[in-house]
Amino acid sequence: MRKYIVAGNWKMNTTVPEGVELAKAVVEKAKDLPANVELVVAPPFTHLACVADVLKGSQVALSAQNCADHEKGAYTGEVAVNMLTSLGCKYTILGHSERRQYYGETDEKLVVKTKLALEAGLKVILCVGENLDEREAGRHFEVVTEQTKAVLYNFTAEDMKNVVIAYEPVWAIGTGKTATAAQAEEIHACIRAVIAEKFGLEVAEDMTILYGGSCKPSNAKELFAEKDIDGGRSNSGFSRSHRSCPWHSTARQGRCRRISPP
Repeated sequence: MRKYIVAGNWKMNTTVPEGVELAKAVVEKAKDLPANVELVVAPPFTHLACVADVLKGSQVALSAQNCADHEKGAYTGEVAVNMLTSLGCKYTILGHSERRQYYGETDEKLVVKTKLALEAGLKVILCVGENLDEREAGRHFEVVTEQTKAVLYNFTAEDMKNVVIAYEPVWAIGTGKTATAAQAEEIHACIRAVIAEKFGLEVAEDMTILYGGSCKPSNAKELFAEKDIDGGRSNSGFSRSHRSCPWHSTARQGRCRRISPP
């Protein structure tokens, strides 16, 4: 059975005290969400220990924004998966478009990171998505299919129980262009078909696939009404007031079909 998730990626925003206050606000507002909806917050590495303390006993899960591609060693500035689990992380985001674009994250490296994360007991939120040039060239299905296969086809059906996919149309983030619910749904359906091709229909139907392209309260209801969209990853609002919880509002606005009421 699919789990419905709204994840908040804080990126490189908030100080530690601001992050703690933000986490407290999320926990408070998460109390009225049903059991089949999970909120996930992904603060900067520096915040993880303090935010983990705030989240204890709540319905909000802790995620890292990335992890190292080595278990340990002389890799200055990197954070290993066992460091993340020791802090209470349940998830880690991998393959975010900013990591791919600015830091040269490759599918090959993501295979290594995914393997390490799963072996350490972390759940993986794997990001896939096409850029503007690829969308305008009509290659969006091809790109997302290739990204999904290049990483996940190296794993087993059992591994898929601990993988969430987040589709982020890079062309719709900060460009003034908007992905419609229909455009998002057709990619989500494509991803689910790619999973089914390798792992079978049952695994594909149980896979949680999030929409990560500017998911916000104003469009959440329309997006979440689509058959293959199982939640969202929101990036908005984290650099503004630490008292705001836009991802919680996103979940609340997503009242629809199977999520009752997020």
